Amino acid sequence: MNLDNCPRCGKLFIMNVRGICQNCIKEIELEYERCVKHIRENKGINMHELSDATGVSVKQITTFIREGRISIANAPNMTYPCEVCGIPIREGHMCDSCRTRLTKDLHQAARESSNQEQSNNMGKGAYSAIDKLREK
Repeated sequence: MNLDNCPRCGKLFIMNVRGICQNCIKEIELEYERCVKHIRENKGINMHELSDATGVSVKQITTFIREGRISIANAPNMTYPCEVCGIPIREGHMCDSCRTRLTKDLHQAARESSNQEQSNNMGKGAYSAIDKLREK
C-alpha cells in the first residue's frame, strides 16, 4: 500500500491516479460544478469575475480549461495567462509570440548542434589530411 500526503490539504492518503486524496477530489468536482453553472448563467464573465463569484482559484479554473472540462468557446471574455509571459490567451499553453520564439530557438539549437557534429566529424576518417588541405 503506497501512502502519501495530499499536496492540496496535507492529509495522509492511499496513492491514486490523481495524486490527491478522495476528499480533495470531491472538493475539486464541486468547484467544477460551481464554475460550469456560473458560466452557463453568465456568458460574458471573465476569469477573475468567475473566481470571485464561485470562490474557485484562477489556477484551478485554468486547470479545468486546459483539461478541456470547461469550454470557453461560448464565453468571449474568458481568457487565461500564457505560461511563459502571462499575456491572456484562449487556447493552448503559450501565446503565438512565445510559441514562435520557442520554435525559432529550437531551430537555432538544432543548427548549432548539427554544425558542432560536422566539425567534430571533420578530423575523423582516412581523408582527413586531404580535407584539411582543401579547406585552405
